[in-house]
Amino acid sequence: MRRIFQNSIALMVVVIVLFLIVPLPESILDILIITNISLSIVILMVTMTISEALEFSIFPSLLLITTLFRLGLNVSTTRAILGFEGNGAPGTPVIQTFGQLITQGNIVLGIIIFFIIVLVQFIVITKGAERVAEVAARFTLDAMPGKQMAIDADLSSGLINEQQARERRSKIQREADFYGAMDGATKIVKGDATMSLIITAINLIGGIIIGSINGVGDLGTVAQTYSIATIGDGLVSQLPALMISTATGMIVTRSVSDGSLNADVIQQFSRQPRAILTAGAVLVILALIPGTPTVPLMVVGVCLAVFGYLMSGRLERSEAEQMVQPEEPQESDIVAAAPSETDYYKDINNVYGLLTVDPIEMEFGYSLIPMVDESSGGKLISRIVIFRRQYAQDMGFVIPSIRLHDSSALGTNQYVVKIKGEEVARGEILVDYYLALEPTNPAGEIDGIETIEPAYGIPSRWILPENKEMAEIYGYTVIDPLSVMQTHLSEVVRRHAYELLGRAEVMQLVENLKNSAPELVEEAIPNVLSYANLERILRNLLKEGVPIRDLGTILETAIDSMSNTKDLDMVCENIRVALSRTITRRFCEHGQLRVVTLDAEVEKRVIGSLSKNEQGIYLAMGPDLMQGIVNQLAEYLKKFNDLSQTPIVLTSQVIRVYLSRMLSQFYPGVYVLSFNEITNDVQIQSLGNITLDTAPARPERRAARV
Repeated sequence: MRRIFQNSIALMVVVIVLFLIVPLPESILDILIITNISLSIVILMVTMTISEALEFSIFPSLLLITTLFRLGLNVSTTRAILGFEGNGAPGTPVIQTFGQLITQGNIVLGIIIFFIIVLVQFIVITKGAERVAEVAARFTLDAMPGKQMAIDADLSSGLINEQQARERRSKIQREADFYGAMDGATKIVKGDATMSLIITAINLIGGIIIGSINGVGDLGTVAQTYSIATIGDGLVSQLPALMISTATGMIVTRSVSDGSLNADVIQQFSRQPRAILTAGAVLVILALIPGTPTVPLMVVGVCLAVFGYLMSGRLERSEAEQMVQPEEPQESDIVAAAPSETDYYKDINNVYGLLTVDPIEMEFGYSLIPMVDESSGGKLISRIVIFRRQYAQDMGFVIPSIRLHDSSALGTNQYVVKIKGEEVARGEILVDYYLALEPTNPAGEIDGIETIEPAYGIPSRWILPENKEMAEIYGYTVIDPLSVMQTHLSEVVRRHAYELLGRAEVMQLVENLKNSAPELVEEAIPNVLSYANLERILRNLLKEGVPIRDLGTILETAIDSMSNTKDLDMVCENIRVALSRTITRRFCEHGQLRVVTLDAEVEKRVIGSLSKNEQGIYLAMGPDLMQGIVNQLAEYLKKFNDLSQTPIVLTSQVIRVYLSRMLSQFYPGVYVLSFNEITNDVQIQSLGNITLDTAPARPERRAARV
């Protein structure tokens, strides 16, 4: 019985074909006519209630079945009408009832109304659905390359994984097949409408001829008798055709599923109990109207209502069970075959996709895939999302999407970070180990593989998990492999964030500011400040670790400064002074700021090294002075490392920007601040003073209030 139920649709198609040959009793024919009408109502309701076409993707095949069903009924009703022998009325009670309902004793009026219904269905509904299907099929095929590129872009940026990309590509292919099928299915609807007109003409003309030969009555009586039957037969056929044509116009822009016809029909109809309940209610209401076939309408309507009610309860119980017990993932039975590489790149649009340069890209070896793949429990993507949110809150800039993918060119434990297609950092981690950062004076030695922590260059050891607790007792800082890789990636992104800020990102930041300060944006851009100059200012700030979150203050200060000078370096210095609270919060810890200062003579020598040309002011420092500053600063950096403090050089505003550019070539992690950028409530502690002597000066252990 279960196997028969699973193949019920296939058996139904065979039975429908038999309608063309085997005569049917009038009572069964009436039930089938009402079933045809109710089925068209259900289909129409489903197309109006589903949220996407995937829920009713068997529509093209179902359209063929319903059309064949109507044609089979037309043949059977034609046999019943033309086989009338003079007892009673030609056709079945349902046909006579619908014929009397539309004619109301006026044959001419009934024929006119009937032909109006037929023409509306043929010219308006069917013709429009055919055109929509044709256009949708063409545009869907034209849009396929763009959709494929969008999937590749999401995959490259890490928004989706390989399995999700494969499913999306399969969906696009099935969508194209669906539109192609609908383009052909609308031709079936058009042919069905044409055939209905032909059958109507055959019933009317053939009935008059047969009635006259059989002596049913005079010509007027014969014409009236067969006209009512013909109109009733055409009406019970055109009503379902009209609703199916309407449903075709609604579903033609939807997608397609990948299941078998039997499984999809049973499954997808069972998911729409409200549509079946509505169809049953409509039939019951029709049965209550005087003059309609009460018994067939009531039987089919009650059956649909009961069936829909049972399915609704079953669906609610199933949803309740899913809420209590989450569904276990299952492998798909059908895996879409991916196109070969050669066929894929035959399309020139796909070749253009190779020219795309990702802002940030991370490649990793085979052993590191479980740390990234979310389906295997990898947490790297969620860590990146948290970092992006935190960085946006701290610095006012949203890091672009990071493309994550494996690479066969790397070692199994290696990973590489690229900025705009070029490698900027590389690391190697051991998945089954922990990284123990060595303290200054460890309480004991721990066995492990010596290495260097990739983000900060700290001497470390890869230790086994069973040695983790002992390493922590000895004073080591123990980090899991995922945190090592995520920290390295985060630090690389922080150092190169200014390179990721382009013209598009600047425009987006300005558009966001328009929501709160539209007048300021209108005054500043482009009348005073161009997007190019604003991009240069913001990149300079990010490069030196200054947050750009307070974009309103940045624009206001830039407007005031541009009225006095066109030198963007001076404009940036004024902006930094305006952001003094932000800079102080960024680099100050517990109300103290540990710095290295410059001797007055050194500052004078640096100021004397400033030169000017057509492009602006630059620092032309002699090699002896430069070497002395660099060597002395190298000694002081050890003290900052011992204190776990950010290295800061404090100087005057006049030379700050030029000294910062020079030192960044030797020590990218050193920040140069001016006295004007520090608020008055901060205690400044000098760890040393750079002098003209080659040996480092004695550190000044004093607290100064600026």
